[in-house]
Amino acid sequence: MPEGDAEGDLRALFGGSSAIFASLAGPAHVVEAANDAFFTAIGGGERARTGVPLAQLMPELAGQGFIALLDGVYRTGEPYVGRDARVVLGTGPDAREGFFDFTYEPRVEAGGIVRGVRVLGVETTQVKHAQQLTAEHRALLEQIARQAPLAEVLEGMARVIEDLAPEEVLVSVLLADADGRHLRHGAAPSLPAFYNQAIDGIATGEGVGSCGTAAHRRRPVIVSDIATDAFWDDFRDLADKAGLAACWSTPILARDGSLLGTFAMYHRTPRSPQASDLALARVFAGTAALAIERHQADQAREAAEAREKAARDDLAFLLKAGTALTSDLDHTQTLQRLADSCAPALAPLCAVDVIEGGRVRRIATTAATREDQALLAAHVPVHDAADDAVARVLASGMSEIARRTPTGPGPWHKLGVTGYLCVPLLDRQRAFGALTLLSTREHAFDGHTVALAEELARRAASAALNARQYTQRATLARDLQAGLLLPEVPALPAAEAAVYYHPAGEGLDIGGDFYDVFPLAGGRWAFMLGDVCGRGAHAATTTALVRHTARAVAPLLPGPAAVVDAVNRALLERPQTHGTGFVTLVHGHLTPTADGVDLTLVRAGHNHPLVVDGLGPARPLQSEGSLIGITPDPHLPEHDLHLAPGESLLLYTDGITEARNEENRQFGEERLAAALGARLGAPHTPQHVIDTLTRTLRAFTGAHGVDDDQAALVLTATQQR
Repeated sequence: MPEGDAEGDLRALFGGSSAIFASLAGPAHVVEAANDAFFTAIGGGERARTGVPLAQLMPELAGQGFIALLDGVYRTGEPYVGRDARVVLGTGPDAREGFFDFTYEPRVEAGGIVRGVRVLGVETTQVKHAQQLTAEHRALLEQIARQAPLAEVLEGMARVIEDLAPEEVLVSVLLADADGRHLRHGAAPSLPAFYNQAIDGIATGEGVGSCGTAAHRRRPVIVSDIATDAFWDDFRDLADKAGLAACWSTPILARDGSLLGTFAMYHRTPRSPQASDLALARVFAGTAALAIERHQADQAREAAEAREKAARDDLAFLLKAGTALTSDLDHTQTLQRLADSCAPALAPLCAVDVIEGGRVRRIATTAATREDQALLAAHVPVHDAADDAVARVLASGMSEIARRTPTGPGPWHKLGVTGYLCVPLLDRQRAFGALTLLSTREHAFDGHTVALAEELARRAASAALNARQYTQRATLARDLQAGLLLPEVPALPAAEAAVYYHPAGEGLDIGGDFYDVFPLAGGRWAFMLGDVCGRGAHAATTTALVRHTARAVAPLLPGPAAVVDAVNRALLERPQTHGTGFVTLVHGHLTPTADGVDLTLVRAGHNHPLVVDGLGPARPLQSEGSLIGITPDPHLPEHDLHLAPGESLLLYTDGITEARNEENRQFGEERLAAALGARLGAPHTPQHVIDTLTRTLRAFTGAHGVDDDQAALVLTATQQR
């Protein structure tokens, strides 16, 4: 509101009152003379006359004690001063409350005789009402500041105006819709309920009563007589039923000029407003604007906080569900966790179907009871059924939602299904499965639920595909690894064998360690243990090349050195795409004898084999030899060894000796040799050697785990069979 207008409203509301004067004579207090302000204050009309005793002119004063005060001043000659005295002026429905500062002075003649009383005063009714109004207005502002409910503030404001108005007035506040096209009930404590209900939702527009027109024009509309005003043609009967004859409506506007509502003052009789009435309406329309804007700001803040909380909740839901989806590398478990995440968070019932072998398979279900889950699990959609929602989604790759039971056969009645949402699980834009959420009772899907379900389905599809790919790779790795290792250790003449193999990691990568034992002509046997540089497919290729080359050439060549040389040539001639890494290897031939076995072996850059007799520390076999796969002429001398019954030869890879404990210390060759010393005992079996080795190794590494592949082969001489 402009400053000049505000000052004018304050002057109209709080303007000063005129002084009153009356001269009373004799003990009857006959009004001899009075000014216009006096007669106006006491009600004017028939009361505006002189020569009449005051008690006759204003009989209501006697009961309030004012005639007795006049009698006292006349009798004693002492003046009387009254401050802010409340006086009820008039009787019946026309009575009004007034406040006055006044003085009763004796009229004294010569000789000190009191002839009458002079009344001097100022009416302070407006000031008193203004003070009350200011106090109530301040209380309303305090309510707004402490964020009291809007309905409470508006009703309090209406009652304040109704209580303080000099004449009966009924106040109504209507609130504008967000689009400003309709007005809704806000507060009207004294208007009939049927009237408030009837005007709730009226349109804003020209000629729509006082309030609809004021809201449309964005300026006050004064209707002094509803019975004759065209604005009320459509509401005249309603107003007559409610006993309303006049309505002054002031628009409530925001600081930016947008419509917030209307502030209306109704009267029971036709009446035009005074300047003070219009000022009062403007002041309280401004107060209502503060309350409504504060309420809207609070609503906007609460809505923003609710959206932020919903976003946080959605993110937490997706993070929790995403964590669950990726916690298992089995795609079936992944899709079961998808169903568990959806029900009951997104819907009471959930099912997941996938396409396998050209048919639909129901892979996961979730329900509140076992009976419902069994019903849901027993129903499997038909892949090419036109009347099945799952089939349609699998074919189109698009979500489908409906507030009805799914088409096609199913246990919908027994489950109490009232609606469904079916979302595809996509692999490169092609559906390989579908997530189906089912509503029951009053539950219904909204856009928010659909968005969450589609995002969760996207994440689940990715997690399931990754899990399936992992499973396939792991299966392939296990199959390949199994193909590169002995299915079981063969029975040997005059000797026994045992092996130990522990790959590092989780089994997806093929290890670089390998071993083999296979027969040769004349009762002899070949054995080998080695380590390929690297892991994965290249290591598997190299391992297969080494083993298969050795198996192929060993029956045709005179000894281990020739076999290893042939393997070296094969390594040098392999394609670049099959790897270029070197290989360390121990390869030998075993020949049974009457008192044990004879061994001839080549150590091609590998760890020194250990001779174990169980009577003392294991002894490293000192034999030279360079690694293979690097040069065409490696140094590969043969070494001969005899094992008597009870003696063993241990071949191992560096994954054992280089294993580390929590202090980052290596297990080492000395600790290995000591572990296989006297504590082992004689005689012993090869499995006993393996068990002692692994037990000692685990005790050393503790929870540190395995960082590299570990392999060991033990050959123990026995009596000739």
